[in-house]
Amino acid sequence: LPGLHALGIAFALEVSVGKTNTMMALNNSNVLLPCIFSTCIGFQDLVFMWYFNSTELIYHGKIKNKATEPTLVTRNPRVDFVGSTTKKDNNISILLNNVEFSDAGKYTCHVKNPKEKNAQHNATIFLTVVHKMVETDNTLTVIIVSVVGGLIGLLILFMLIKKVVLFIIKKTQDGKKECLVSSSGNDNTENGLAGSKAEQKAPPKA
Repeated sequence: LPGLHALGIAFALEVSVGKTNTMMALNNSNVLLPCIFSTCIGFQDLVFMWYFNSTELIYHGKIKNKATEPTLVTRNPRVDFVGSTTKKDNNISILLNNVEFSDAGKYTCHVKNPKEKNAQHNATIFLTVVHKMVETDNTLTVIIVSVVGGLIGLLILFMLIKKVVLFIIKKTQDGKKECLVSSSGNDNTENGLAGSKAEQKAPPKA
């Protein structure tokens, strides 16, 4: 029984609309609603449907097998099938033409595979329709990038200053060593001079 359960999971039907399930479309434009499905054991007489807001059927298609492209059962006049199931991906994407504000809402891609004991799965896209594509205010992003860049710059500057300071300290220490050597040399010279002065004869008394 556990083995059969694991086998059932391995053959599970999967449906995906991509990495993000939110989309934005411009009023009066055409928008692609992506959807792909996968199954480990293949499919036979697979049925797929696209729903708007869970209730309105906007596209209904059937696929006999992997060697055939989908056949249309019914569709909304503004919806076109743009996918392909004979290629690598089982793509059942649709194109919604002349988007209107009333088209904003939830789009569900639903798949049923009789070969997997009528296994069913779906994925959802949330569509927003806008009057015009507004340029995103990147002020906050620019500030964040500037701050982060500034911090990185300060860090690099700090590292450079640290290196320069360490270099100066090293040179100073090296210089001190040199100074100590030359100082001892000066001391010797001074001692020598002092010695030579001491050896000078006193001027003769009159």
